[in-house]
Amino acid sequence: MKLIIANKSHIKYAQIISDTITESAKVRGTGIAKRTPEYIQKRLENGNAVIALDGDKFAGFCYIEVWGHEKFVANSGLIVHPDYRNQGLAKKIKKRIFELSREKFPDAKIFGITTGLAVMKMNYELGYKPVTFSELTDDPEFWKGCQTCKNFDILTRTERKMCLCTGMLYDPAVKEKISKDESVNGKAFKRLKSIKESLFLKKKTNE
Repeated sequence: MKLIIANKSHIKYAQIISDTITESAKVRGTGIAKRTPEYIQKRLENGNAVIALDGDKFAGFCYIEVWGHEKFVANSGLIVHPDYRNQGLAKKIKKRIFELSREKFPDAKIFGITTGLAVMKMNYELGYKPVTFSELTDDPEFWKGCQTCKNFDILTRTERKMCLCTGMLYDPAVKEKISKDESVNGKAFKRLKSIKESLFLKKKTNE
């Protein structure tokens, strides 16, 4: 298995990456924004993506998006092909795209939004902290990318203040180190997720 910084030679994988993201959204039944092959192709071309290949076979992908004149970067679109799941590959891709973000944009705050508990844990281990959406980029183009997510109506109803996704942020200016023996509190993340889901379910029922 090779983790490679993507380039133009990997454009041929744009369709399968797009399809894998779409299928994952259907299976999970949670909020995952769809990405067209054309959208993925641009990310493969600009050197801001990591692709995992098993020989010539696509295994996984993640890309960097730059916002607010390089004040913020997002690690987005993390996906692993079904044939390679439950092998720790997502964690390796996440770590590599985080390292690439730090190399290319050392002063930028790195952020992400996700409904996935596994991604929350990976972010936490890399030094991210849960934050409110107001601490993330205010670039409307970023939030426009949520339009294809099934939960977009929640985001608009709350005027972009909150959604079922949890916002997480790594700030290089904050010199906080997580000790190697510090465990991730999975129960806390699960509780946070369930509270948010219950809140919006109740609100929707009352409407």
